[in-house]
Amino acid sequence: MSEHAMNIFRKCIPIFQTLSDTHRQDIILLLAEHDALTVNEITQQSKLSRPAISHHLKLLKENGLIKVEQQGTQRLYSLELDQSVGLLKQLIQTVEEDCL
Repeated sequence: MSEHAMNIFRKCIPIFQTLSDTHRQDIILLLAEHDALTVNEITQQSKLSRPAISHHLKLLKENGLIKVEQQGTQRLYSLELDQSVGLLKQLIQTVEEDCL
């Protein structure tokens, strides 16, 4: 594997780690069905506690998979996948070109 491919792969590791958790996968799928949700709305659709949901949302946000918008007193969470999906596409393309 080329150094370029390895660098891209290493950039993707936080995304893979974040997506490896089933609770975070559930949150992403839930947000995919809605434009935006509050932490309480997400908690109502989950078996997890509000603090646990907040923790998962923080990790998703830190890794560029969701965004947060303040509307009045509420924070609305929505998907923000463009950067992450772009990086994963770049990884696939590089692996196809350099490794296959």
